[in-house]
Amino acid sequence: MNGVIIQYFHWYHAGNLWNEFAENAEYLSKLGITAAWLPPATKCDLGKEGRGYDVYDLYDLGEFDQKDGIPTRYGTKEEYLNAIEKAHQAGISVYADIVLNHRMGADEEELVTVHKVNDEDRNEIISKPIQVSACTKFTFPGRQGKYSDFIWDYSCFSGIDIVRKEDGIAKGIFKIHNEYGTEWTDDVSHQFGNYDYLMGADVEYRNPQVIREMKNWIKWYMETTKADGIRLDALKHLSSDFLKEWIAYIKTELNPDCFVLGEFWKDEAEKLALFSDKMEDMISCFDVPLHYNLSRASEEGSAYDLSQILKGSFVEKKPLFSVSFVENHDTQPLQALESPVQTWFKPIAYAIILLLEEGYPCVFYPDLFGAEYTDTKDGESVRIVLPKIEVLPKLLKARQQFAFGEQITYFDEPNCIAWVRNGNDEKSGCVVVVSNDKDASKEISLGKDKAHLSFKDFLNNRNEVITTDENGKAKFPVNAKSVSVWVRADAIDEFNRVEDN
Repeated sequence: MNGVIIQYFHWYHAGNLWNEFAENAEYLSKLGITAAWLPPATKCDLGKEGRGYDVYDLYDLGEFDQKDGIPTRYGTKEEYLNAIEKAHQAGISVYADIVLNHRMGADEEELVTVHKVNDEDRNEIISKPIQVSACTKFTFPGRQGKYSDFIWDYSCFSGIDIVRKEDGIAKGIFKIHNEYGTEWTDDVSHQFGNYDYLMGADVEYRNPQVIREMKNWIKWYMETTKADGIRLDALKHLSSDFLKEWIAYIKTELNPDCFVLGEFWKDEAEKLALFSDKMEDMISCFDVPLHYNLSRASEEGSAYDLSQILKGSFVEKKPLFSVSFVENHDTQPLQALESPVQTWFKPIAYAIILLLEEGYPCVFYPDLFGAEYTDTKDGESVRIVLPKIEVLPKLLKARQQFAFGEQITYFDEPNCIAWVRNGNDEKSGCVVVVSNDKDASKEISLGKDKAHLSFKDFLNNRNEVITTDENGKAKFPVNAKSVSVWVRADAIDEFNRVEDN
């Protein structure tokens, strides 16, 4: 099975997402989508305005009257569970987005001792220890102890960004003094000296009670939702020792087949590989370097050397643990990691992640359905329109039906590359040709067993029929700045007959 994930949301997604996804599950399955990454289902500090990453109560999936209402931005708990059930009925696995790093929207303040650190070097202390009032106590009065009576207090957190002093509110990064010390945990990214702190009340994973509670919670979550896997947010900031113990618990005690996908945002494949190795290959990672290659290729046009498109990527380094993507909610326009792939290049980008053998591809919601939204930038309102990529459904079908068998690559020219999937006993295979410049072609020998066979472009970008010679050789063309997927004509005819029925 050629699995494909869809990230079924974007940052500005509006409306009841759970119900929308449930309605689209069957359609997605027919396209060849085998798994869906859904956004965080937990109640947020900002209530229905939150995207799930400003997490307040992990046990509230839209069930309790907290933070100005019962539903989350995406719907109620009942609707979430129904969406997962509909996915399973359609043969789609569900990967739940989990935020482990922080909490926001505490119910009470506590007196704590802190010191301030330099934003650019969190190991540099820039104030004396001071006693302040901080939002570090979470009692969840709306839930009243249902599912868990665990109370989060300052001993459960290592840092905070807003405190109340005698002379007023102070903002910055403050290290909380607790029984686990006055230093940040060291088993995190060393960006900014130490990247333990990201936002909100930073969870202290040296506290054994916190670890116990997080194991209890994920057991409850997996049993309640029947999710098939998890996508873990912001792993650069999380204790790798805790993470390894926690994932091992999931895989040994809860579900050995649980798929674990991590957002470890590094643009160097070597650092991704080191993290993956440390996790003992229990976790897959997003191929951030490949995304940046695709973004640069779209910006540079014909000046970009397509033969180097996979160079430095995680899929090149550890293909079995690489999840490739074109864009996501962090890279879309107006977001913090904005690095969009230009629209003209997206068919090429999706051909690369969907039709090459290596990697587990993830499709972004706006590229399949389109999206429009408005936000502010530099104090001005900006309207963004993300058009759907019209050829994407066909590319998904091409992966589902033809991208099988031995792969032979022709990454031998800067502006035109190609690869062959030779097929197997059941699937005919395909020839993919890509150009980022002018009209081009690639001469390819498929072998004498493919002599005198006719091929058509499955994407209909080219109308002619290509026939191999007595040695199975032919020139396979492609339009300027385009992609063609050449498939045996009889296989396309059979595909069309099945589709029409």
